[in-house]
Amino acid sequence: MSHDAVTPGPRASRRAEAPKQGRKKPRERRRGLKITLGVLLVLLLAGGGTAYWMYQDLDGNIKGVDIDQALGEDRPEKLPTTGQNLLVLGSDSRAGAENKELGGGGGVSGARSDTAMVVHLPEGRSEAVAVSIPRDTLVTRPECVKDDGSRTASAERVMFNSVYSQAGPACVVKTVEKMSGVRIDHYLEIDFAGFKDLVDAMGGVDVEVEEPIKDKVSGLDLAAGTHRLDGTESLAYVRTRHGVGDGSDLGRIGLQQQFLMALLKEIKSQDLLGSPATAYRIANSATKSLTTDEGLASLTSLSEFARSMNGVDPASMETIMLPVAYDEQDPNRVVASEPQAGDLWKAIRTDGRIPESAKKSPATGG
Repeated sequence: MSHDAVTPGPRASRRAEAPKQGRKKPRERRRGLKITLGVLLVLLLAGGGTAYWMYQDLDGNIKGVDIDQALGEDRPEKLPTTGQNLLVLGSDSRAGAENKELGGGGGVSGARSDTAMVVHLPEGRSEAVAVSIPRDTLVTRPECVKDDGSRTASAERVMFNSVYSQAGPACVVKTVEKMSGVRIDHYLEIDFAGFKDLVDAMGGVDVEVEEPIKDKVSGLDLAAGTHRLDGTESLAYVRTRHGVGDGSDLGRIGLQQQFLMALLKEIKSQDLLGSPATAYRIANSATKSLTTDEGLASLTSLSEFARSMNGVDPASMETIMLPVAYDEQDPNRVVASEPQAGDLWKAIRTDGRIPESAKKSPATGG
């Protein structure tokens, strides 16, 4: 983004100046910027040295993973449209004292993909679809190159959320691409501490609880109605499995999708333009525990990607759970249900409309 110096003229002259063709009206620009933290931070550069330091600090927060290098050429073809597919992971990493405390500590080590969504942004970016992949889904893990350069052999009937800890984020992307035939354009991961801090930086998020939730394991106790959750409560909300449905992973996916919509709505409603300090605090929390593919691993790249999503209204985003059925050998696990899952992935690959039948899952988690 360019910030050339402009010598202000008389106020009357500026008012009389006709808008240039193709330029967005101020109200439209303002609406777009309110949901683009990266753009806001670029605008702060006009403030001088301190703002530049903040930009550099935030830019350095983001960790990048070279997904393309790790996957090579054995991948689905890229869409012939401008549609994009983003794999979003919520990692239950126990790395660091804060993550260990939030994760329950104990003897648990390593990390797993606690939440996984494939977000499809069609050409035109007016609508979006988020497909949740249940963590208990049995999948075939392809042969992968790990972060240290070693290889992990292909394996059948492994739990989807174990792929992350066994072979790293690039292998999660490769597993999703193999099971779906969908080319993943970008990767985004946030861990326990980053999620909590982001919610706290925004002052909480409002959620509507349809039925009481009482989870003795996490301590989450919510009556039916509207609640404003802080970071710790929000983390318990998206991770609870004992307080909803049949206690399986499937029951909480609806809560995760609901919270995603509430989070996007909250970000959009924040008066970020009116409060640079708030914008910085939220952006710092959002980037500090963020890992992306190399293509998004900078504020400039994130800003450009976010600008392409300005036309997406969170209220219009469709959330779907990958259609799954209980595994015949192990009822505590699920497998992709056909032909529903195949129809869902085909619609995303072709930027087409998703059939209603592909939105229904034989296994629902109660």
